[in-house]
Amino acid sequence: MGPEIGVSIELMTQENNIRDVLTRTRIAPDLLSAIREATPKGDPPNKGRIKKAAAKKTIQWEVIVEFNISWPGGGTAAREAFFDAYERHARALGKAATQGGVGDDVFSPGDEVDIAKSRFTENYAFCKLSAKTIDAIAAVGETTRSALVYKIWLDHRLAGCVYTSARTVKCDAARAAFAAAGDGIVWAVADTGIASTHPHFQTHGTTDLPEGLRHRDFTVSHADGKTAGEAALVDTDGHGTHVAGVIAGETRRNKPDGSEQGIVIHREERRNAEQVKKDEDKPEHGISGLAPRCKLLSLKVLTSKSNGALSNLLAALGYIQLLNGYGRNVRVHGVNLSLGYPFDPEWFGAGQSPLCVEVDRLVRSGVCVVAAAGNGGYGTVTTYLGRQERAAHGGTINDPGNAELAITVGATHRDAPHAYGVSYFSAKGPTADGRMKPDLVAPGERIVSCSLPGKESAGDVPFREESGTSMAAPHVSGAVAAFLSVRGEFMGRPERVKEIFLASAMDLRRRPEFQGAGLMDLMKALQSI
Repeated sequence: MGPEIGVSIELMTQENNIRDVLTRTRIAPDLLSAIREATPKGDPPNKGRIKKAAAKKTIQWEVIVEFNISWPGGGTAAREAFFDAYERHARALGKAATQGGVGDDVFSPGDEVDIAKSRFTENYAFCKLSAKTIDAIAAVGETTRSALVYKIWLDHRLAGCVYTSARTVKCDAARAAFAAAGDGIVWAVADTGIASTHPHFQTHGTTDLPEGLRHRDFTVSHADGKTAGEAALVDTDGHGTHVAGVIAGETRRNKPDGSEQGIVIHREERRNAEQVKKDEDKPEHGISGLAPRCKLLSLKVLTSKSNGALSNLLAALGYIQLLNGYGRNVRVHGVNLSLGYPFDPEWFGAGQSPLCVEVDRLVRSGVCVVAAAGNGGYGTVTTYLGRQERAAHGGTINDPGNAELAITVGATHRDAPHAYGVSYFSAKGPTADGRMKPDLVAPGERIVSCSLPGKESAGDVPFREESGTSMAAPHVSGAVAAFLSVRGEFMGRPERVKEIFLASAMDLRRRPEFQGAGLMDLMKALQSI
């Protein structure tokens, strides 16, 4: 085979792959691929969207159904028809009906629809469906312009992407000059929950919310909101508690009754290639969040920092909309998202995933959304000769960091950002569609914040070091909360707040796809207006 023929075949293959990815489909490509991969090898392909063998399997896929606004009555009517059909199916398996235009026979035994969690959103249903059901639902109304669903998405798994770092972003100076401490601000933390019994959150009643606001756990179904609220204030992982401690709360050496309490910081120090020594430090001073008096709303969407469902987060964002009356009365001023999943351009356009769309909608309703950029900014590449070499990776921003209106945060050194620049692991831009991200960088290396109780001495308050853009994002959340507590006229104006923080950022003299606008500077942000 001549080289010209080889090149032609390769180009044709690439064009076919691109054509396949860009083909319109009601079943998202990642879900379709997962179903195909579950098909036993050797089964003949079906001309339909899903192979016959896969359709016969009893695997229930965790999916997010997005409804078609062109359905008679709109997306809300489409979703209600879907719910009605499922409820009839649950009452009488196998009994077909056509009420609402959706037959019970589209469902299979073992299918589940979480109607309660779905109702926190406006246009989604969170389900566990068989491949057969997925194919059947995608076909409802497809012969007309009024198909039931717009798209069926795979429910992706989410993962989790103070002390001296407050000086780095000048929160200490802003507190001294402007009394910027977060008073009157409520900030949501969508994470593994917040251990509200930690002394750090007791000083200012950090998790004691204003009337009408309630914490909520979205990782399991709860019969009532009170149970869900109590569960959200339990954190068995520690990631959410660490994130929350960066944003708000304060631990003082002296208790309110005048007695002293010890503070212990758990550290790890590498002694050699084989040994990591665990160490402790007992500082003589207290530890404060960046906006110590800010109130925190715990939205539990992860069971651990590496495990949670996208549907949990979509429901949590919808819950904030409900609490705020969809922008009519903004009582939750911001939300921190130190979590996400890697973006794959074959699934959807950058910034156009259901998560990014909901983030942008939330921002437009008056809520500041701060998202971690992700930790995939460094890895390996294969050279022409086949060798593996380490290199920085561009275009690695996670969702929801790809959302246009989110403040997407990368990481830098805790104490010396001008010297060390952007952290090697911090995800780099631009986005796949050419937008500049991240927006800002903030301290994300060896950040000290709250820890779950361990083997420390009785009476000592536990803290630990953690690194990642998960730690950088709450620095920005805390700073914005502190800013809003001083400049209240910008409450409910998150796009303007983002402009102010980007315009006042300190240039670290690194490439914009590494640092965005630069290092967040709260003092400059307050002085600029």
